[in-house]
Amino acid sequence: MTLLQIRYRIEYAALVVVRAVVGALPDRVSWWLGSMVGFGFWALDAGHRRLAVRQLRAAFPTRSDADCRAIARRTFIHFGRLLVLLIKFSTLTPDQIRERVEYDGDDRVREALKRGKGALLFSGHFGFWEMQGMAHPLVLPPMHVLARPLDNPDLHRWLEDTRKRTGNGVIYRRGAVRRVLRALEQNECVAIMIDQHIQPADAVMVDFFDRPAATTTALAALALRTGAPVIPVFALPVGGGKLRMIYDHLVEPPAADSEQPIREFTQRCTDVLEMYVRRHPHLWLWMHRRWRDPETGEEALAGMFPRAQKDTAGELSE
Repeated sequence: MTLLQIRYRIEYAALVVVRAVVGALPDRVSWWLGSMVGFGFWALDAGHRRLAVRQLRAAFPTRSDADCRAIARRTFIHFGRLLVLLIKFSTLTPDQIRERVEYDGDDRVREALKRGKGALLFSGHFGFWEMQGMAHPLVLPPMHVLARPLDNPDLHRWLEDTRKRTGNGVIYRRGAVRRVLRALEQNECVAIMIDQHIQPADAVMVDFFDRPAATTTALAALALRTGAPVIPVFALPVGGGKLRMIYDHLVEPPAADSEQPIREFTQRCTDVLEMYVRRHPHLWLWMHRRWRDPETGEEALAGMFPRAQKDTAGELSE
């Protein structure tokens, strides 16, 4: 057994122990534990702490340094809560999850599906995105979630099982196009994240917080190719460990004579995400290096979250 395999086994064993503990805790205690985990990352992970503060300063130039540091600290605390709540949700029955989630705008998905072209749901690393996937099929038809596999095969299987336990499917990026098109043809929902840095060859540059950001073309390209309606969806905390799922208004496609329809459509979707992040800045992943100079080849900092495998064939492939 290699050192890497030993590390993977230790990571998974730690998850099993933590899951057993968190599953037995009351919701409010789990929320508090998540806050402590997030604060621990804030105290120990200087690299991501500096990155988060630096990106907040650039995104909110009128805010003071103290404000940016306070938002960054709340961001770390939020992601600690996200981690613990994901583990907690993995121990709950569908009925128990349903008791912890409110829904707003879910009729928009039902109306969209009446067109018979499926629906493309988009979100970002904002709020409680993992739990919104688990909660979605409890009141709506299941969806397919686009994802990347984790390096640790044991953690990967656990996360895949968690994502699928309420009825969803998972589509991995390599070879994904055919499966996505088939799902839309069958009038099903497909969920895509749009806020991670994408290699320039597979990206379109759009403005995010008034700065150019390399962004996936997958959402816009699929929508324009299939005519599937595009719906933003976010999960926000409402107190007491409960969440509110928000399905916002459909994003209209660009006019037929648009000179850059993919870029324009992607910009419209990014604008919706930015609107939510501006309202709740501490709920977004400021620790991810979203804006990069393509000439420098900067890579994101390692070590904060379980690593996902890179798809060297591109973001979506046939």
